[in-house]
Amino acid sequence: MNFVLSPKAQETCENMWDFMRSHVFPAEPVWDAHLREHGDHTHPPVMEDLKAEARRRGLWNLFLPQLSGLSNLEYAAVAEISGWSPVIAPEAINCQAPDTGNMETLELFATPEQRAQWLDPLLAGEIRSAFAMTEPDVASSDATNITTVITRDGDDCVINGRKWWITGVADQRCQVIIVMGKTDLETETHRQQSMILVPRDTPGVTIERNLPIFGYNDQHGHCEITFSDVRVPATNLLGNEGDGFLISQARLGPGRIHHAMRAIGMAERALALMVDRAKSREAFGRHLSDYANVADLVAQSRIDIDMARLHVYDAAWKIDQYGAKGARSEISAIKVSTPAMATKVIDRAIEVFGGMGVSNDTVLAYFYAWARVLRIVDGPDAVHRRTIARIEMKKTPAYIG
Repeated sequence: MNFVLSPKAQETCENMWDFMRSHVFPAEPVWDAHLREHGDHTHPPVMEDLKAEARRRGLWNLFLPQLSGLSNLEYAAVAEISGWSPVIAPEAINCQAPDTGNMETLELFATPEQRAQWLDPLLAGEIRSAFAMTEPDVASSDATNITTVITRDGDDCVINGRKWWITGVADQRCQVIIVMGKTDLETETHRQQSMILVPRDTPGVTIERNLPIFGYNDQHGHCEITFSDVRVPATNLLGNEGDGFLISQARLGPGRIHHAMRAIGMAERALALMVDRAKSREAFGRHLSDYANVADLVAQSRIDIDMARLHVYDAAWKIDQYGAKGARSEISAIKVSTPAMATKVIDRAIEVFGGMGVSNDTVLAYFYAWARVLRIVDGPDAVHRRTIARIEMKKTPAYIG
């Protein structure tokens, strides 16, 4: 097991850090000011400037090994850096969810025609996309529960159903939605679902509302959508009818590594802010850093971050060696451990900042909200613990033989 980065990966990380310091961090107040003036879901022009600079630097589509030349382990190091500015940096390098998962899905399952229509402009950063699986009326952590129906009608498919927490749809640049629905209610449970490509402006697609996260309206939005007699060509199906569950499992594996490493980046920034605050703030005649309880918060945060990073590197290395299927337990484990770690570290930073920590004068309040949400995104903690336990129960301990 070797976590040493290749010279190419080291150079990419150095390039990414320079990009963050020279362009991304200075763009944060510009981004925020635009949204305050023009609305939560408008597109700040500074993003296009950042994307142009990222492309110039070769920091583009780094999540796809066949394009970037980086392994999952090596991309994990870059994803951590982007997590220091998790709203702006991932999109600036065209590595933002849900587009990454959708591009990986199209790369694996799309026809040449589907690739030309949707994958190529996504890879170019010209459009954005969404993935519609979760539903409000069923426990969508079990994907076989979904009730949206995709009915074949001649050369078309007709879609009816309701989805929510669909990230990206509030952004006008979102042009296509990958929708998961049931095409055959009579076959075995894991062959009932299919996935289909639905252009966002198709008649019958209605955005009912945007769902804030702890009061935050993200620029790309998390929406509730209804599909009412939405008609698209049957050629928009991804793979074959009945492949939906298989596709969903292929889609979610590597993306969980991306989320985990960005969470580590958020935790690192929170720790850096905590240290700076402790060294500069005085109370009762002493700097906060002089108090043992504050030093404990800093020390424990460093321990927790470093353990989580090694945990994620282990999962990423095993994906590189054995594929996502061969690293199922590790992927589920880091999906549980890393957001929980980030939530704790960010909470400690908020404690040191006091009232400022829960305001929008720092990134901490938003980081805390998003870290907590990550314990639900791509499957809640309870489901991942269940996966880990089931795999563990099948093992035979060495001493039993």
